[in-house]
Amino acid sequence: MKAAPFAGASRALVLGIGGGGDVVGALALGRTLEGAGVAAELGGVAWERFSVDPHHPGPRPLDALLGIERLGTSDGALCSAAGRTPEGVSLAEAGVAAHLGRPTALIDVNGGPRRIAAGVEAAAERLDCDLVVLLDVGGDVFGTGAEPGLASPLCDAVMLAATAFLPDGLRAVGCAFGSGCDGELTHAEVLSQIARLGRDGGWLGTISPSAEVARELVEVAGRVPTEASLMAARAALGEHGRAPIRDGRREVELGPVAALQFLFDPAVAMSGAAPLAALVRDAGSLEEAREAMEAAGIRTELDYERGRFAEANSA
Repeated sequence: MKAAPFAGASRALVLGIGGGGDVVGALALGRTLEGAGVAAELGGVAWERFSVDPHHPGPRPLDALLGIERLGTSDGALCSAAGRTPEGVSLAEAGVAAHLGRPTALIDVNGGPRRIAAGVEAAAERLDCDLVVLLDVGGDVFGTGAEPGLASPLCDAVMLAATAFLPDGLRAVGCAFGSGCDGELTHAEVLSQIARLGRDGGWLGTISPSAEVARELVEVAGRVPTEASLMAARAALGEHGRAPIRDGRREVELGPVAALQFLFDPAVAMSGAAPLAALVRDAGSLEEAREAMEAAGIRTELDYERGRFAEANSA
C-alpha cells in the first residue's frame, strides 16, 4: 500500500485531530502504514470530551497536565501512560501510550494554528518523523457550517489549518476515517466533499483497516473512551445498519463506507472542501478561531462545553 501519499516516507506521525478518542482512530492508519513498511508514531490533542473531563471546558494547556514531557517551549509534548489532568482524568493519548508501550504525541490547540504547527513540528522532530498525517474520525473536518448535525468543527479546523505553517521539509497528508461515525455529518455530506476534492485534485486515495486492525481498535476502545472510532472499527468488521451513540441522542449508519479512510491534500482541502479550516487559518488563538466561527453563525464544541460547565457550576 506504499502508494503516492506515503511514498518516500520513513516514519509518520499520525495525529487524531478532533480531540478525545480520535487518537484511537489514528491507530488504524498507523497499523496500515506499518504493514506497508512505514513506521508510525501516534498522537492527538489535549482535549477530552466534557463527558470524560467535566472539570474544565475546552482543551487543556500543557502546563496543567501531569505525566507528560513538554517539548521545549512549544505546544507539543510526549504523553506517557500516566498522562492525566490535575483531577486525575486519564488522557486518551495516555491510554494509547499504555497499549503501545511507548509515549504518544500530544498537541495543545489553545494557541491557534501557528503555535499548533510549531508543536507538531517539535513532536515530529523528537519522534524522527518525516511525514504528518492529520486524521479526523467522522469526516466533520469537511463541515461547512450548514450541516444540521455539525457539532464539533473547531478542533478539526485549527489542526488542519496548522498544516499551512509546517516547514517545507515536513510533508502533511489529511485523512477522514469513519464517515458519519460521530453522528454529525451524514455519509452524503462527507462524500459530497470527497467528490469535490476529487474534482480539485486533492483526493489522494482510499484505504481501510484490516479485520485484524479493526479488532485491535475494539480492544483499545475498551480502555480509551471513544464511540466514533469504535463505530468505524465495527463497520470494518462488517456491521451494517443504524447504531445509537451519545446515549441515544445520535445515530450512526454503519456499513462499508464508514470503514473507509479517505486520504487528501490539506492545502487543496482548505481551498474548497474544508472551508472552516480556511476560515480560522490566521486566528491567533483558539478563542479567535471560535469567534470567527461564531461570526459565521457556527456553534462549536467549545461553546457547548462552556455552557455545560456553567450549568454544572451554577447550583
